[in-house]
Amino acid sequence: MSDWPDDQGNGRGYGRGSGSAQPEGARRMRHVQRGGPSGRPGQQQAGGVPPQPAYDDGYGRPYGDARDDMFEPRSSRQDGYDSGYNTGQVYGAPNGQGNGAGQGGDDGYGTRAPRPAPNWRRRLKIGSITLVVVLLAVSIGTYFWADSKLKREVDLSKVIERPEGGAGTNYLIVGSDSREGMSDQDKKDLHTGSAAGKRTDSMMILHVADDGGNTMISLPRDSNVTIPSFKGAESGKLYPNQGRQTKLNAAYAEDGPELLVRTVEYNTGLKIDHYAEIGFGGFAKIVDAVGGVEMDIPKGFKDEKSGADFEAGKQTLDGKQALAFVRTRYALPGSDLDRTKNQQKFLAALANQAATPGTVLNPFKLYPTMGAGLDTLVVDKDMGLLDVASMFWAMKGVTGGDGKSMNMPLAGSTGGNLLWDKAKVKQMVNQLNNDEKVTVSGG
Repeated sequence: MSDWPDDQGNGRGYGRGSGSAQPEGARRMRHVQRGGPSGRPGQQQAGGVPPQPAYDDGYGRPYGDARDDMFEPRSSRQDGYDSGYNTGQVYGAPNGQGNGAGQGGDDGYGTRAPRPAPNWRRRLKIGSITLVVVLLAVSIGTYFWADSKLKREVDLSKVIERPEGGAGTNYLIVGSDSREGMSDQDKKDLHTGSAAGKRTDSMMILHVADDGGNTMISLPRDSNVTIPSFKGAESGKLYPNQGRQTKLNAAYAEDGPELLVRTVEYNTGLKIDHYAEIGFGGFAKIVDAVGGVEMDIPKGFKDEKSGADFEAGKQTLDGKQALAFVRTRYALPGSDLDRTKNQQKFLAALANQAATPGTVLNPFKLYPTMGAGLDTLVVDKDMGLLDVASMFWAMKGVTGGDGKSMNMPLAGSTGGNLLWDKAKVKQMVNQLNNDEKVTVSGG
């Protein structure tokens, strides 16, 4: 028997430890309100509920207060106790500020909240700045590397009695038979022979206009010219004009680039601003570096002296074949004049090939091409890399149809040498000096 009092008169003290042998059944709990009208525990409650005994729970609050810590907001209690529930507090977090899960931390249950979305605008800005810096560094490095390769060996200040300059810039572009840097096997493969010294195989004047179309004029090597007075490039000795007439390429053979410039200026009246020369070996290396040049040869021909052996039709020429193509003269009906036309035609194809995105945007082609050309390119002392670039793009434009390409106006021949039409040459020079479109026809 239980000693618990039966608080129900009918002896059914279920849930109160009654001494009944019957199990306690479910029953509805009366609603218990918090305190009486005075809000103090222990007073008679509405509905006849007797006051409950009060026990101290050790936190300064008596039991029987009918307040439930798990469901009562912290702000509604006045007893000073903070249970930590329903306030977002997680035990172990400092100052009751939660676990920081909203900032990517652990939420206390072994999971992590999602990371904040990336700032794409900031990333794009940083990436763009980095790309610009890298491109700038590469461009500056490439510029100084290429500029250091230029061979500035020609001193135009040694040229005397020069004509007045006009509008635009005039380049004298020379292809020489220089064999510098070539082995005996190279000379044999390229059919260059082993003659000492060097001579000019091709000569062109390129006029880059300030405002107007550019013009390229081929100067036949067999042109009949007068050797004027000049100062020796090496000796500094003054040689007077004796009225001696000879082929144009003899001036180069006699005293080099300075006398050639002096002779061209004297016989044309056109001031040469810059000089550029490339030898056999450099020319062949450039062609090989760009992967060959496609040419459409209308009629096949052979030439034992140059090593040319071509069939008619489209074909890709390597360095050896290209050199043979531009040097061939004896197998052509027009000899030197037809050769200058082939040279202009090939330069157009070479310039277009070198300027394609496949070459310019491919460092494995661009740097070998630039290196091959600059290693053997001889220029005047005042010519910079930007001048070289200007010359190249103007040459590409002219040979590609943007400008005029022509031979020097001719008026017949004498003793196997070609005579220039002096009246037409004078008119052409005036038009060039005034940056006007050249209307004179070539030979």
